[in-house]
Amino acid sequence: MITNRSMIGDFYRGKTVLITGDTGFKGSWAVLCMLHLGAKVIGYALPPEEPRWNFSLCGLDETITHYDGDVRDSRSLGDVFHRHEPEIAFHFAAQPLVITSYEDPHGTFETNVMGTIAFLDAVRRTPSVRAAIIVTSDKCYENREWLYGYRETDRLGGNDPYSASKACAEIVTQSYTRSFFRTDDTANVASVRAGNVIGGGDWARHRIVPDCIRALLANETIVLRNPGAVRPWQHVLEPLYGYFLLGARLADDAELAGAWNFGPPPTSQRTVVELVDQLIESWGGGDHRVEAPKEARHEAGLLALDSSKAMHRLPWNPVMDFRGTIEATISGYRLPETTAAIVEHRLAQVESYWARQNETRG
Repeated sequence: MITNRSMIGDFYRGKTVLITGDTGFKGSWAVLCMLHLGAKVIGYALPPEEPRWNFSLCGLDETITHYDGDVRDSRSLGDVFHRHEPEIAFHFAAQPLVITSYEDPHGTFETNVMGTIAFLDAVRRTPSVRAAIIVTSDKCYENREWLYGYRETDRLGGNDPYSASKACAEIVTQSYTRSFFRTDDTANVASVRAGNVIGGGDWARHRIVPDCIRALLANETIVLRNPGAVRPWQHVLEPLYGYFLLGARLADDAELAGAWNFGPPPTSQRTVVELVDQLIESWGGGDHRVEAPKEARHEAGLLALDSSKAMHRLPWNPVMDFRGTIEATISGYRLPETTAAIVEHRLAQVESYWARQNETRG
């Protein structure tokens, strides 16, 4: 029986895959997965901000061909594409934080919009690329606090600069697809939108799980600013599997071009305080308190995705429940900070997840 797992493995083995933002949280996990699949990985991103970032701890700079570079530098990025002629390209590079977007709106728009343009320009000038996937966000939708999940055809928007920049990146992707990627000799392009992705190795500031882990490690009380907000929590391997499955099929099927949601099941849509309570339980101790933010900034109260398209057309399905997601995340932080131990644990989680996907499909 040909399964999604075997198809993904057969497709990526030996292929050159370019990943922007490989030093980031999702990007570094994508690199680990691609190495596990036997791909030749080319990475392009700004250097890690601190030594304990997942990219650094896993020693990925010594495992793949990595280039330090700003995604807004179209000439530099284009040179990397030209030099390595990738067959598949994933665009993870971004300014990924809502709070940072308030602090630096100009930089956020420049990185998330002009960076996407630089990536798409590099793709269209590189004939070897068969499929390109732009990673945006569930926050690209105009959030109306609906009880049901947003579909790919729902209106784009965004109140905060980060959300708006991701909506702009989607519009740019749609424009480039219609303008430059419409013939048989051009790449097939898709954008992907996931939920609130968590997992071991994320140390970004102003992000709930890393903030909690820092507090737990220091035996400090976790501070919550928006405890009632409902978010679609999912382990990083869930959407990545969807991205890779889409990439494998997109390379030979232009009908799959366009936008795709890869969100968790409704049972994983929980409040921030529910997430933190589960983190504390899995950690084995800790406490939290609510503290009003110093500045009144818009933050969505309810946000969910409808992933019916991916479930029916690929097909892709999440396999981790909420508790399992938290436990896998906690175990990813409770490791000796040695490259060998961390890489072994990460790859064991990848293989375990791949096996679960295989079992799910019979």
